[in-house]
Amino acid sequence: MYGPKTTGTEYPGPVCFSLPLVFPDTDNNRRSALTDFLASNNISAAQIRDDYDRRATGAAQQSPEAEAEAEAAHSPNTAESNGSPETNSPEDVTKKRKRQQAIAKIKNSKAFARRKARRTGDDDDDDNALAGQMVDEKQRPNPGQLENCEICEKRFTVTAYSKTGPNGGLLCADCSKKQKGDEKKAPAKKRGPGIGRRQNQANLLDVADNIHDVDEFGDLPPSLLLRLGQILSRRRAVTSRTLELFLRPRYKSIDLFDCAKLGTDDYHKILASMPHLTRVNLRFTTPMKDSIFDYMIESDMEIKDLHLDGPNLVTDDCWRRVFKKLGHRLRGLKLWNLDSAFDDETALVMCNNCPNLQRLKLKFLAKIGDKTLEAISTLRHLQHLSLHPMPETKAKTESLVQIIAAVGPKLNTLSLEEFEFVDDRLLQHIHEHCHALSKLRLTLNATFTDQGLADLFQGWSNQALTYADFHSLRDVDMSNPTGPPEPVGLASNGFIALMKHSGSKLQHLNIASCRHVSYKAFEEVFAEDKKYPDLKYLDISFSTAVDDYIAQCIFRCCPSLQRLVVFACFKIRDIHIPRGLAVIGTVGANLKVDGITQSETI
Repeated sequence: MYGPKTTGTEYPGPVCFSLPLVFPDTDNNRRSALTDFLASNNISAAQIRDDYDRRATGAAQQSPEAEAEAEAAHSPNTAESNGSPETNSPEDVTKKRKRQQAIAKIKNSKAFARRKARRTGDDDDDDNALAGQMVDEKQRPNPGQLENCEICEKRFTVTAYSKTGPNGGLLCADCSKKQKGDEKKAPAKKRGPGIGRRQNQANLLDVADNIHDVDEFGDLPPSLLLRLGQILSRRRAVTSRTLELFLRPRYKSIDLFDCAKLGTDDYHKILASMPHLTRVNLRFTTPMKDSIFDYMIESDMEIKDLHLDGPNLVTDDCWRRVFKKLGHRLRGLKLWNLDSAFDDETALVMCNNCPNLQRLKLKFLAKIGDKTLEAISTLRHLQHLSLHPMPETKAKTESLVQIIAAVGPKLNTLSLEEFEFVDDRLLQHIHEHCHALSKLRLTLNATFTDQGLADLFQGWSNQALTYADFHSLRDVDMSNPTGPPEPVGLASNGFIALMKHSGSKLQHLNIASCRHVSYKAFEEVFAEDKKYPDLKYLDISFSTAVDDYIAQCIFRCCPSLQRLVVFACFKIRDIHIPRGLAVIGTVGANLKVDGITQSETI
């Protein structure tokens, strides 16, 4: 701290501070800025001066003979010539032991695991070297402190950019440049899989944490802008202030998933600032009013995909004007959570004026019924259809059958949720008319029979499904847990038929709450000779027949499985989970992941 350490045989060199020190006057009225700094850090200027004088006096009095002896004592070969190596001294043994302990502690840390993940393919010796490097980094002086250069022994101030020398010491700026010029650039280490993606996600979270200090996002690609919109929406941080960051005049789409804090003026600003919009996806749009759509009509905007959640203040009359003026351009329409407007007559106007619709999603629209379903059957270009009525809507089987007969041959995805009392006639029409489906969702129904579902898949000319969701197809009479004599919903026969038809291509499967699938059916589907190479997501919650053996059979038959959901599968008690698989919903089970036991719920 007080200047370079001397051996008594060399000139002590200049004092560590090159500026002259001004010491306090007798009247204590004058102090230099440097003296104030030293005093605030408990450094005595007088002590620095006394130490310097003492070293200078000692150096002047030393004889040439003592100087020669000191040089010999500090030469590299002295230890070897004396026959007593320094490495065997008690001090060095203690230092070596402490360093080994520090290395062992570092190797058990999370920081070491993260550093090692970036150095894939290294052996154990490299692990020791990496741990030793991290120990040295911890022991190196902090920026701002003084240190002697390992090569030229020049005194310099340590910075965050100070380089490490060949023996672990630090180098001054001049020696760092020389060393950099002498060294050849090492080949870049291969980064571990997912490192870049995780770093991008961490950067996005940093932006989200400081969003109110951000003036602009710069030239972000649309994918990152979409991800930021998702993060901020989840934190309910989309406000009039942060909205400005997403308004890009040259962009053709906008996605905001929580607009609850926006006002009417903000929606006007979106449309005015982005005149080339063709896709609008806004959720929780309660403040949206008729004037927004009037502006859209007056500007004759080229919107082709309109996705809105909760615009309850928009009137039926306004919806009809929109469809009449802009309906011929619409290719996709998704509406959620409307209970004050959008009745059957409005739906009829939509179908009459939007002949080119290819994607239609209507979820929780309180004022529509069978007349709307009949009108949807006139949309001959539909490829994606998703309907989820309010629970009190009593839709008739005939209305859905009419839709399937009219548009079924062109459908790629079909999602029908909570049509509680629609019967097997719908399954028969899907079997007869749908031949291009890749996604099929039929959920929350208490009328389909197991045999009806088995007949749907047996001999079906449709391609193998990649997405299948049949959760909650079951009898709801809780007083009769075994169900009626003929199984209701997806049971053993339907499950076996589904996997025979689509198991080879299936990626997502949800059969939660299909409680009548038997143990024998699970054994047959996940037998030793079966393989489902593409299956990544499987939800079998509330399938009480599943036990440890069935779970291990699932792991064996589904090599690509990434997520298994098993809520209320209480017979799963002790399983070994393959690396890369998340098992969700186990309670009190003994889980082993690569030999590591985990008793808590995942």
